[in-house]
Amino acid sequence: MRVLFAGLSESAHLYGMVPLAWALTSAGHEVLMANEPSLTDTITGAGLIAAPVGRDHGIHSDMSGSRESQDADVANWSRLAPGQVDWPAMRRRYEISVPWGFARYNDPVIDDMVELARSWRPDLVVRDPLAYAGAIAARACGAAHARLLWCADVYAQARRTFVELHAQQPPAERTDPLAEWIDERGAPFGVVCDEELLNGQFTLDTLPPKLRPHTGLRTVSMRYQPYNGPAVLWDWLRDAPKRPRVCLTLGRTNTEAYGGDYISVPDILTALSALDIEVVAALMPQQRAQLGELPENVRAVHGVALHTLLPSCSLVIHHGGWGTFSTALVNAVPQLTLSTYVADQEMRGRTLEREGAGVFLHHSEVTPEKVVHHTRRMLDDATFAVNAKRLSDESAAMPTPYETVAELERIAMSR
Repeated sequence: MRVLFAGLSESAHLYGMVPLAWALTSAGHEVLMANEPSLTDTITGAGLIAAPVGRDHGIHSDMSGSRESQDADVANWSRLAPGQVDWPAMRRRYEISVPWGFARYNDPVIDDMVELARSWRPDLVVRDPLAYAGAIAARACGAAHARLLWCADVYAQARRTFVELHAQQPPAERTDPLAEWIDERGAPFGVVCDEELLNGQFTLDTLPPKLRPHTGLRTVSMRYQPYNGPAVLWDWLRDAPKRPRVCLTLGRTNTEAYGGDYISVPDILTALSALDIEVVAALMPQQRAQLGELPENVRAVHGVALHTLLPSCSLVIHHGGWGTFSTALVNAVPQLTLSTYVADQEMRGRTLEREGAGVFLHHSEVTPEKVVHHTRRMLDDATFAVNAKRLSDESAAMPTPYETVAELERIAMSR
């Protein structure tokens, strides 16, 4: 069959799609990765076929000028289960998020995405949960359609809450900004919004079931397979560390899109120098440039893929990003998360904390003393490692991307 992947133009989101695209290719299917032109080299560098569509969104320029937006109420999708939010707040969420987020990511690619789908005729479209252009394209060409999550499914949970609250309002109040936008953009292609278009016929979820929010949707479980781009197993990674190894990584998005990290890397590294541990600070060049002389127990590295580093670590301190979270999860590494509230990051951090495999701190609470306290506690208390191993085992029991292919074939062919 033919499978079209419709991504969101963020490299971290694309990375989560690569293992399934490889699996489908290995099983003999034709795979095409549709995304904005800026990710073409990233796609081809992963050994996949790119189909550039539309134009680049340019949304990062606005992000860098509004660092506080990550902590705005409308950016936090973790507290939107039924009963947690009222109708005015839920409606406002869509009134702001649709034009300033969803539309800005999708409008530049919708027309080309539909044209591509109608000419290439995929049997299945696999899309990012926020890549609504892929949903419109799937409906326009009659393909089966699935969402591949890079997050806890907070967007489907929020939509479920919205639908319930929407039905309770008087007719004059029943506005739906998301559906109105989809209807407007889909009209030239005969596409009308409905809940199946928004959610797909099914959802591919790589979180162990106990870490997922309840959505009521049809879900296909698939094991998370780490892919972090080009990878080298450096010689220093081939020997077991002599002291507990702690990874500090703050990802790329805050530095590239929001103009800098939300915590002080130099202060954290100085504080950690008091502990009898080895710290590997996986940093971007911009982050490394802010450091002076490194403490004796710190190794600063760039270009080290996390799936080569984390198996040797006893703890990871990170910013809450999906790739770091999931790579640590499958490698049974306890997590100290120092995060904003954007997207699903609070939900994932607090869920992991409830499972006894992590600690979540909002960046406004972070001090060097707290980081040292939690680092020492998580290394000394073996239950964190035990619980991380339990969740890793639950993840390992889920079907691999290759084992999931047969289920995708069955669903797509049933259409």
